[in-house]
Amino acid sequence: MFNINKVSYIPIYEQVIAEFERYVMAGLMGANDKLPSVRALSLELSVNPNTIQKAYTELERQNLCYSVPGSGRFVAKDAAERIKERKRGLLTEVDRLARELRASGIEEKELIDVVHSAYSSKMD
Repeated sequence: MFNINKVSYIPIYEQVIAEFERYVMAGLMGANDKLPSVRALSLELSVNPNTIQKAYTELERQNLCYSVPGSGRFVAKDAAERIKERKRGLLTEVDRLARELRASGIEEKELIDVVHSAYSSKMD
């Protein structure tokens, strides 16, 4: 289900969270869809169950999923909106980077071309 890179500098639990977010935003997981159990996902990814538990706990903390005792974890009904709103905060970083690029002599057209390319390329 999720793709992770075990040799990445990004911790595995963060990669699991990012994959969850990617699946939700791509419409592959929707409101009230059941997440794989900790055990099943840890076996599938060949990682320690505690790592998956840590990711799921963080997803719950962010109100992106919820637990039903005895039934498992499910995608929260407003998960996509919550993710989108949090990602909107990245626009501040884009603004900072654009200003830095401008100060470094990078032309606006070059930046816009990169943004257009990113938006027109197929999602990984």
